[in-house]
Amino acid sequence: MTNYISHTCEFARDPNVLLQAFAGEPFCYLLDSSLHDPQRGRYSFFGCDPFEVYRHKARTDLDGLRAAFARYRFCDDTGTVFPAGIVGYLAYDHGLYQERIRFCSIDDLGLPDCLFAFYDVGAVIDHTTGSVTVYSTGYPETDPDRRARRARERLAWMKDRLGKTANLSTDGPGSSTLPAADEPAWTGNFTRDEYERAVGRALEYIAAGDIYQVNLSQRFSLDHGGDARPQDVYAMLRRYSPSHFGAYFDVGDFQIISSSPERYLCLRGRDVLTQPMKGTRPRGADPQEDRRLRDEIICSGKDRSELLMITDLERNDLGRVCQFGSVKVLQQRVIEEYATVFQAVSTIAGKVREDCDGFDVLRACFPGGSITGCPKIRAMQIIEELEPTRRSVYTGALGYISYNGNMDFNILIRTILADGQNYHVQVGGGIVAESTPAAEYQETLVKARAMRACLAALRTAPAPEGGR
Repeated sequence: MTNYISHTCEFARDPNVLLQAFAGEPFCYLLDSSLHDPQRGRYSFFGCDPFEVYRHKARTDLDGLRAAFARYRFCDDTGTVFPAGIVGYLAYDHGLYQERIRFCSIDDLGLPDCLFAFYDVGAVIDHTTGSVTVYSTGYPETDPDRRARRARERLAWMKDRLGKTANLSTDGPGSSTLPAADEPAWTGNFTRDEYERAVGRALEYIAAGDIYQVNLSQRFSLDHGGDARPQDVYAMLRRYSPSHFGAYFDVGDFQIISSSPERYLCLRGRDVLTQPMKGTRPRGADPQEDRRLRDEIICSGKDRSELLMITDLERNDLGRVCQFGSVKVLQQRVIEEYATVFQAVSTIAGKVREDCDGFDVLRACFPGGSITGCPKIRAMQIIEELEPTRRSVYTGALGYISYNGNMDFNILIRTILADGQNYHVQVGGGIVAESTPAAEYQETLVKARAMRACLAALRTAPAPEGGR
């Protein structure tokens, strides 16, 4: 048989409806572009029921994942973005092992550092054409006849399940008006005083010349309470805080719920790009305040210097795996608008060398510079010293690697982790010489606002019937 078979049909519904239809299926994922534009938000990807799952903890490389992936790699020159492949994440903590950082913090969550599920069937939603294409590879079968038969059976299964979503309702488009609810009792891995002292210590390292910038974060946790199902949390988060790189990934024991606006890496053939973000302001309560806050981020010397440093760091990281002279800054600093914040973004691109593949690119650039600092390794050492608990999936990367070699990953910011007992919200910001501890603490609250509001509202809403 060919590499895969496919079927395309009209799909004029919100991708979130798929979570309602498939909730509870093993390793259900939705890579969700709830902000649609041709460059970053044209497609959403959905799948479940993988035939293989790879995971590891405390390893320094990706050789095991690369070997597992190689069994299913195929050549495809049709231009198809994602005709099935592997979906998963690299936790920030994988970078600690990769760079052999000395551990100081507590690994209280204990989650895998690397987890990828291998899918033989999946759906690609094209928001431009309003269609959905189901792809089926027949994997893990290798005998041509058995593989072709499995591909047909699995394609029919997915088509049938998608057909049953026709009468399911969705919550409609996003809104910047967050739900009102009483603030529940959050617990943190820092008190405010402790966080501001940690910022002060980071400023001392900057003054001493150890680093130019470091990203410091804190985690807020809320007990599950039995009211809010993970898929309902995601549905509300994407409604009130839509993004280009949203994601829902249900591992069974835990769920990753993300409305990330930041692209970590995108690889198409040999063309790679990364789009780091640095500089955040809240959206205003009215158009006049909105303009003032937008002008504030444009004119901020602190925010400009943060992004310039990280842009240079990412150029150097890509230069390790790209052809000489091919790495270019395509956009130096663009202000983007989201439902609750303004963000400053740059775009860096290059052409990957012939002797390197996507796994080499992941290795060279991980973890992302925007969520570590620079110099990267020294910043990671200081983060490990100052933050009391391991970051786990927070500021890692989640996305896909297609069997044709294409890949696209977000940075796991604006992300909620559900572990069955608690919902965890972690947020941070870049510390530079111009930073002040009080302002940095306040910035973390701005970034947590949408996630905390959604969880608070769902805790007070009636529990939905069915589901997990």
